[in-house]
Amino acid sequence: MTQVSMTVNGKAASGDVEGRTLLVQFLREDLGLTGTHVGCDTSQCGACVVHVNGAAVKACTMLALEAEGAEVATIEGQAEADGSLNVIQQAFQDHHGLQCGFCTPGMVMSAAALLKDNPQPSEAEIRHYLDGNICRCTGYHNIVKAIMAASGQDVSALAAE
Repeated sequence: MTQVSMTVNGKAASGDVEGRTLLVQFLREDLGLTGTHVGCDTSQCGACVVHVNGAAVKACTMLALEAEGAEVATIEGQAEADGSLNVIQQAFQDHHGLQCGFCTPGMVMSAAALLKDNPQPSEAEIRHYLDGNICRCTGYHNIVKAIMAASGQDVSALAAE
């Protein structure tokens, strides 16, 4: 076992892990942050997306030890200080960008990374960026609409699907 320390959602976090422990396992099992989901274990679904030092990362592809000293942000840290939903989360709710909710944490985290780098992405840019996230319920249209709304764009022109 090896000690690993990082900052998760602005708070110091540490624990003893085996060398093979994935970041997603450490977050869920050691820290109890179960909003980061495990959907495929093969890096295809994106349900486990977190931010590591500001970059979107699939936590099932990174060892916990690789996050030593890093700043990690999970879905649990996305709400506003008063506990209310942030603009992206609210847009997902307002525009029905979720159904079962399983993929939603990864989608929200991916959307946050996209909007940080591209504050007003086009529909095509959003769809391209979400290539690494799988949703089996919504068909993506409302997810795209939610991300566009979160960026402050008018979504009334998007056709209903």
